Amino acid sequence: MTEQVHASTMTCRDRVLTSLDHREPDRIPIDFGGTPVTGIHVSLVSALRTHYGLEPHPVRVHEPYQMLGLIDDDLKRAMGVDVEGVVGRETMFGFRNDQWKPWTTPQGLDVLVSEDFRTTVDERGDTLIYPKGNLSASPSGRMPKTGFFFDTIVRQEPIDDSRLDPADNLEEYDPVSDADLDDLDDDLAIAEATGRAVIAVLPGMALGDIAFVPAPGLEHPRGIRDVTEWYISIKKRPEYVTQVFAAQVDIALENLARIHGRVGDRLDAVMTCGTDFGTQTSAFCSVDTFENLWSPHYRRVNDWIHEHTNWKTFKHSCGSVERFMRSFIECGFDIINPVQCSAAHMEADHLKREYGRDLVFWGGGVDTQHTLPFGTPNEVRDQVLRRCEIFGEGGGFVFNTIHNVQAGTPVENIVAVIDAVHEFNGRA
Repeated sequence: MTEQVHASTMTCRDRVLTSLDHREPDRIPIDFGGTPVTGIHVSLVSALRTHYGLEPHPVRVHEPYQMLGLIDDDLKRAMGVDVEGVVGRETMFGFRNDQWKPWTTPQGLDVLVSEDFRTTVDERGDTLIYPKGNLSASPSGRMPKTGFFFDTIVRQEPIDDSRLDPADNLEEYDPVSDADLDDLDDDLAIAEATGRAVIAVLPGMALGDIAFVPAPGLEHPRGIRDVTEWYISIKKRPEYVTQVFAAQVDIALENLARIHGRVGDRLDAVMTCGTDFGTQTSAFCSVDTFENLWSPHYRRVNDWIHEHTNWKTFKHSCGSVERFMRSFIECGFDIINPVQCSAAHMEADHLKREYGRDLVFWGGGVDTQHTLPFGTPNEVRDQVLRRCEIFGEGGGFVFNTIHNVQAGTPVENIVAVIDAVHEFNGRA
């Protein structure tokens, strides 16, 4: 018999913490917008505001690379969201989210973007975005004329292996500054006031990830900046990759100590890394390669967090990663996201049965590749109810879709997701 916490007065935060502790709360907690991998495209945030009859206003694009819209508190309350995110004020393109200004998407939607969100349109009609808003630099991202988000513009300098220095791939991994800590403290206070559980993407943390390809602010980035070349390097240059990871984690541990010294245990979960290890049908590397290259570095950070804090650690990886689940557990990760059940060997009941005692599944609630964008509302409802039944048993589940909700998804299907979770919760 599963341990269930019966408490009609359970707060949003209590609900999430209970589930993270692998106990069954009063209802399944819900996250939309807490992280850059559990969000909603800005066009759909706007459509949801209309659906729920909320005050109309342009939605803020808080994550421009994927064009994710900020879900304001009134919409979170309408959707029944239990999680608040603290994602940092600097975007993936290296500029801060402040001084909001109007911008119109290629589809004609009026939104708000940062003052340093600066773009041009090329001869093909594609929108180009610039690192740190510097129009004199080379652009870092391209939104095709008919697109809805930015693709990376790779700016890889020719690689001379004899001159490669691990420091070349550390240019974005700075020690956390006093200003960063002030921002984090201020944003955390706002998040705490909502009564929701708080998950953070911490500044100066990249634990074992590749260096972000657009290389914000770097006109001539050194090192390995092409994602394809990076994956090749795990076989071709494993010693170099190991040195980069070790140096990243050295910085991360120093940053963690400073961050914890400022915020203490006010955070509930932290997203520490986002490297994808799975494809739709296979993986980017073997388990042995994972154990040799990534595992020691993941373990160092997770061990520090578990020794010094009560935070839960959140690992993101798309694709078919069932083969890595045991390694994720042994590395000390508490949470796995996005739980891509449509990938090979990622059946929901198998994952819950084999790994549900050790890993919290944050996501997996509905298939965003097929069912959500192309199914009927009834098909969406049926899948959501089944996933809640599987993943929700005994706790260890935070409901979210499988990765971000993409542009073009019918708003009635998103509403069907939300309604189905509440329907399931009403049966408890």
